[in-house]
Amino acid sequence: MNAFRRPWASWVLAILGALTPAAASLSAAEAPPSYAPVTPGHPLVFPADYGSHPQFRTEWWYVTGWLTTARGESLGFQITFFRTKTDIDEKNPSAFAPRQLLMAHCAISDPTLGRLWQDQRIRRAGLGLAEAATGDTHVRIDRWSLRRDATAYTAKIDAEDFSFDLSLQETQGVLLNGDSGLSRKGPSAEAASYYYSLPHLRVSGAITRRTNADRVTGEAWLDHEWSSGYLDTQAVGWDWIGINLDDGAALMAFRIRGAEGEQRWAGGTFRSKDGIVQILQPADVDFRAGRRWVSPRTGIGYPVHWQVRGKQSI
Repeated sequence: MNAFRRPWASWVLAILGALTPAAASLSAAEAPPSYAPVTPGHPLVFPADYGSHPQFRTEWWYVTGWLTTARGESLGFQITFFRTKTDIDEKNPSAFAPRQLLMAHCAISDPTLGRLWQDQRIRRAGLGLAEAATGDTHVRIDRWSLRRDATAYTAKIDAEDFSFDLSLQETQGVLLNGDSGLSRKGPSAEAASYYYSLPHLRVSGAITRRTNADRVTGEAWLDHEWSSGYLDTQAVGWDWIGINLDDGAALMAFRIRGAEGEQRWAGGTFRSKDGIVQILQPADVDFRAGRRWVSPRTGIGYPVHWQVRGKQSI
């Protein structure tokens, strides 16, 4: 069983919150930014929806997985590309106007050494430096890229002191989350996203750490999600897991947290080894934090062990 969690939720929330001012802070002469809505009854269509959706405020492609080196080391990895539509006037003729911003974060975790290799990038789209293509997955920032070709993804990351050159082969079909790909994230209908997953990706390729190169194999999970109103005003963050089960089944579950740590919303998707899909409702998912790690630098505690409970039928 491979289980994956998102390590960057608070980081990306802080960035996205700073990018676009609230409509109330705009002057009377300014119109609030226009973003495409998430609407019920809109089917996802592939391969088009593998690509970018530039009229929506927020979008990400998120890959997490476990790798085994030729020497038998077990390593975790994560590669994420974000796109956000800013409030810049689309009619602005300047090639330097940051209409779209692209961000990326990547990491290798080494449980044996207790070491995390990580790096990030942020660029405005355009000028041949950073792009998120429509029509199919191809996102890139400088020499960082994630691209889909037929039934495989290629991830190439040249970070500060480590790198990835990985192939991620699809072994299962798209897993639509929520109501045919529309995933509610709160009590209001506006708090929602379009969301699909690709579990059980078969990974092969190479990584480097400083000057040490290793051939690797492994398994991964990919999420692609886009929205214009991901969280409601009383939500402060979320917890998420994606689990590749040993028999070929897959489980995605999440909860949205309020300011006091309470669960404002939850959901998930379970696909059995036979391909039967079960959509989990808020009452079906229960996250419970266990052991915590306290940062010696900030004094903030972070859960590093979870219990996630669902329906007995899962």
